[in-house]
Amino acid sequence: MTPPRRLLIRGVNWLGDAVMTTPALLRLHERFPHTHIALLSPAKLAGLWPAHPAIHETLDFAPRESVLSVARRLRRQAFDTALILPNSPRAAFECWLARIPVRVGYPRRFRSWSLTQVVPDRSDRVPMTKPTRSEIQQRLQHPPPLAERRPPPRAHHLHDYLHLAAALGANPEPLPPRLAVTEAETAEVRARFQLHPDTPWIALNPGAEYGPAKRWPATHFTQVAHQIHRLHPRVRWIILGGPNDVPIAEVIHRSVPHSVLLAGRTSLRQLMAVLGLCEVVLTNDTGPMHVAAAMGTRVVVPFGSTSPELTGPGLPGDPRHRLVRADTPCAPCFLRECPIDFRCMNGISPEMVGQAVLEALAPRLPTE
Repeated sequence: MTPPRRLLIRGVNWLGDAVMTTPALLRLHERFPHTHIALLSPAKLAGLWPAHPAIHETLDFAPRESVLSVARRLRRQAFDTALILPNSPRAAFECWLARIPVRVGYPRRFRSWSLTQVVPDRSDRVPMTKPTRSEIQQRLQHPPPLAERRPPPRAHHLHDYLHLAAALGANPEPLPPRLAVTEAETAEVRARFQLHPDTPWIALNPGAEYGPAKRWPATHFTQVAHQIHRLHPRVRWIILGGPNDVPIAEVIHRSVPHSVLLAGRTSLRQLMAVLGLCEVVLTNDTGPMHVAAAMGTRVVVPFGSTSPELTGPGLPGDPRHRLVRADTPCAPCFLRECPIDFRCMNGISPEMVGQAVLEALAPRLPTE
């Protein structure tokens, strides 16, 4: 195909999903090195993209900005091609109203008419289906085969975005998700939050915006910190989270000596820099998990209601990360709240996760 002159990427709306799009963005930049690539992003995620090697320009929109307002701004930019990553009708409609000549995306309800190139779903795509309570009970009584509960690596959602990029001629083979901050940003974060460079830092991220089914018990984070401290007394702790996580982060902060409370205190760029400074991040399956891995930091994650094969951190199968789960036949269910007894998370002990943290920490810190 003729290379686009000005390519718009309509970005996704959730932090973790946005990080999973970065391999596709890198492949597009590789395929079109002389194309101006702009990303249209929700304002809350715009901080991801400064200094990213695949993006030349970021356009953002406010939470309540109308479709017509966004489309008018896009029309002034004279894009010739749009790659629409989200599945929503709005995302495609914005590009149609903006009169972008080539509009590429997946066929979804109420929007296929607005695309000029409809990309069929890949054959190995695995949807996230949510079972009913009775279906969960059925799983417990008659456990499905393990292979049905653990899809192959190519089922990972980053392949959905690579498949779309391939429709424009990009290489569909995966790359590790990648984010970047500047040295100046890292230095500013060290100074602002007093993160000494000679101190080994481990971050604890006990929240999860999606819902309680993703949250490993907060007291377990504290127990892991105490377990690690006994073996590595030089380690210090950073307690992270968004504004809604501040109460639980404060409880952990009071229980973990030598910890720094940053929950609710960082911008997205500052969070990226902090995560990049850590040796290991112990986190639930949430946006900062993906950010940490994309910043090159090892992560340890208790997985319950979700599937690491579909939305795990980093490149699928990356041995640097430790993804811990209990063998419960009802997981993954992808529900926001557990309708039974939360066995998928309660079955993951602090000892299991503590051992995983030690394994992740071992290459970074000698035994003391």
